[in-house]
Amino acid sequence: MSNFIRIESISHLHDMIGCEKPKHPMVSLIDQSMIKIQIPVTGHQITSNFYTITLKNVHECKIKYGRQNYDFQEGTLMFLSPDQIIVPISESEKIESDGWILLFHPDLIRKSSLGKKMNEYSFFSYDTHEALHISEEERKTVTGIAEAIRNEYSKNIDEFSQELIVSNIELMLNHCKRFYSRQFITRKNVNKDIIIRFEEFLKDYFESGKTESQGLPDVKCCADALGYSPNYLSDLLRKETGKGAQEHIHYHLIEKAKNMLLGTEEPVNRIASLLGFEYPQHFSKLFKNKTGVSPAEYRS
Repeated sequence: MSNFIRIESISHLHDMIGCEKPKHPMVSLIDQSMIKIQIPVTGHQITSNFYTITLKNVHECKIKYGRQNYDFQEGTLMFLSPDQIIVPISESEKIESDGWILLFHPDLIRKSSLGKKMNEYSFFSYDTHEALHISEEERKTVTGIAEAIRNEYSKNIDEFSQELIVSNIELMLNHCKRFYSRQFITRKNVNKDIIIRFEEFLKDYFESGKTESQGLPDVKCCADALGYSPNYLSDLLRKETGKGAQEHIHYHLIEKAKNMLLGTEEPVNRIASLLGFEYPQHFSKLFKNKTGVSPAEYRS
């Protein structure tokens, strides 16, 4: 038997957990206290084709995403995008929570301005252990918006319904972006440790000669080494240093290239190869873009 479960629609999820049919095919707010059926999903890989925002108000379950285990804590928001996979690794016998789950299908927002800017809400690509921890006041804010969404889709649908629902979803996401910004600020000591580890990883990578055999490190490679998702790492670095992960990688690359250009007699093509470039012209283009001169001009 396959251990993979795909939830095809919001209606499908309602059926799985014993809730009445959704009032709207593309958006739903589920009170966790109303869940009637506990599905034995421990160890299964679960994915869906819609966006999910989950508010948990009690410590009650564990989920594994990637290599990390994550405990839901009081006042926690977790965001999942379509096709993102989670693995529940423990279940309580009974869910007792005043939390909620907001579900919305990509088709709901596809033609809206929100649909065009969903990539701005990078927290949908964070690992679950990078969830958003919110205060009581923040919890009330997002819950109030969630209730407004439910009130709108529960009414008789008219020409304004979808626009108002999507506007409220966007409002919630904008608040969450603000809350994440606050969370980055309040975790400065932890963030500084991550930055130090990131810089040490890059320094070791370039000094050890891994670029020749393994190629240039990308953001995912760095994030995996540190135990974070690429988007979370880049957002954290941008908040703390003003530069994203890719910019930090390029900085270390250019510094290493400068040392090789001035400290060795290796041809530029060979230096490009040692730094992980398959095509020397790509190295020259990046070097000039970052320094204003070509590698040969810099060496001269």
